[in-house]
Amino acid sequence: MMRRRLAAIAAAGSLVVGLAACTTDGAGDDALVVYSGRSENLVGPLLAQIEENTGIDLEVRYASTPEMAAQIAEEGQASPADLFFSQDAGALGALSKEGLLTQLDEATVAQVPAEYRATDGTWVATSLRARVLVYDSEVLEESDVPDTIDVLTEPEWRGRVGYAPTNASFQSFVTGLRVDRGDEAAEQWLRDFLANEPKTYDNNVALLEAADTGEVELGLTNHYYWYNTAQEKGEENMRARVHYLSKGDPGALVNVAGVGVLASTDRPEDARRVVEELLGEEAQLYFLEEDSEYPVVPGITSEAVGLPPLETLGGPDIDLGDLDGLEQTQQMLTRVGMI
Repeated sequence: MMRRRLAAIAAAGSLVVGLAACTTDGAGDDALVVYSGRSENLVGPLLAQIEENTGIDLEVRYASTPEMAAQIAEEGQASPADLFFSQDAGALGALSKEGLLTQLDEATVAQVPAEYRATDGTWVATSLRARVLVYDSEVLEESDVPDTIDVLTEPEWRGRVGYAPTNASFQSFVTGLRVDRGDEAAEQWLRDFLANEPKTYDNNVALLEAADTGEVELGLTNHYYWYNTAQEKGEENMRARVHYLSKGDPGALVNVAGVGVLASTDRPEDARRVVEELLGEEAQLYFLEEDSEYPVVPGITSEAVGLPPLETLGGPDIDLGDLDGLEQTQQMLTRVGMI
């Protein structure tokens, strides 16, 4: 059942079948295998540094989070993977419910606030990111930008908003909307939003570029896409700006990237060592300074990025472990005609 559900998730998102493999230098038959739903450009250098720090050879296979979750479910207890590095909490929760993840060391997960880890200790967050709106500052003042997703369904925003419906982060937002408001209200919002003729993009990178070139006035995305681009190009060279929705709004969801150790691993101690490294100060600073994400371990700070304080942000008061209903979200998005 789990295999069919996660395979459906991958297929419904128009994802390519098959995994893109990348083996770090020195990896061989004795390498620890990491299935990464996080992209290589975001986490590749960090994983290479962890390999150097620990002396543990890593074989990292990259694909989307839904693809990787589906692959693990397909392989079951025969999976060659030792670790799953996920883009969101939903996929980790789904695998945990099927008994495919094992408990992490209590002392390790205790470093992370309870709201950012599984209640049964089978996965833990590694970094945080907030849902935001990006907007074309040559057309809009920030005071013109909505503070809630409900305004996006009003006639004045018809044809002016962009989104990436097949992206895992958008689908996690929809799952959070379902958890917060219930399925009936969530589906009605999706139908109202779609009736307002939003523009569709393949991913958040393309969406941000559209806002930065004036192709679209508003875009639903994650905060770090804007901050990473601003660091590369210089904010003064961009017309796109970032706007945080009101705290408590479903569109302001703060989601996690996280990691779990597969129950089938034959190297649990090495796998858990890598988890410890991902929660260490070096890795947490990497997420902040290189990826513009929020560290998940309290006390890690840097002035390099200029993010607003995490405590000023946040969506609805929901358990991130409840974001595991990806199959139902996919079905809803298909039913309303978004994917």
